[in-house]
Amino acid sequence: MITGARPERRPALLFAAAMLLTASAVDAAEWGVRDLMQELAQVKSTRARFVERKDIAILNAPLESSGTLLYTAPDKLEKHTLAPRAESLILDRDRLTLESKARNQRRTFALREHPEIGAFVESIRSTLAGDLATLSRYYQVALDGAQGRWRLTLKPTEPAMQRVVSEIRFEGSGSSIGSIEITETNGDRSVMTITRDAP
Repeated sequence: MITGARPERRPALLFAAAMLLTASAVDAAEWGVRDLMQELAQVKSTRARFVERKDIAILNAPLESSGTLLYTAPDKLEKHTLAPRAESLILDRDRLTLESKARNQRRTFALREHPEIGAFVESIRSTLAGDLATLSRYYQVALDGAQGRWRLTLKPTEPAMQRVVSEIRFEGSGSSIGSIEITETNGDRSVMTITRDAP
């Protein structure tokens, strides 16, 4: 109830409040996956810290790792794990490089040679790039929430990926991704929490 207003003014105030609520509802309804992709595409580079927790059915306790992420638009992504051991994953266009300092190993291969890996890494890279066309090639894309707090869910459409991954879920606000959750068909699950560094 609106109090403190003269009786003759209350209908006008109620009408104005109703118009504001209606406008807000329309704005929320109009904000969708294409708007989110446009916001994400505006980010040309970002650096962040991550903590990743993996729940694996055959293990009694979850595995936890942490490190840094570096993204450079439109197609370079680096994941440097610092703990519990130093490992790197660098995706540059069609080339994926895996490096383990502890094992003194380094391997590079083309994504086109491993389509299922290519589909998986594209879920992350294409989301960061705001590339809806590429995402839609591999996934059914659904968005819930509003600009201030959203959830993007990807469900694989390729049979090879469907056998491995049930869904990939991103949560964030505006152009910032706060977490990535991956649920596998065997029940294993991983959640990466991301904290973007100040520009």
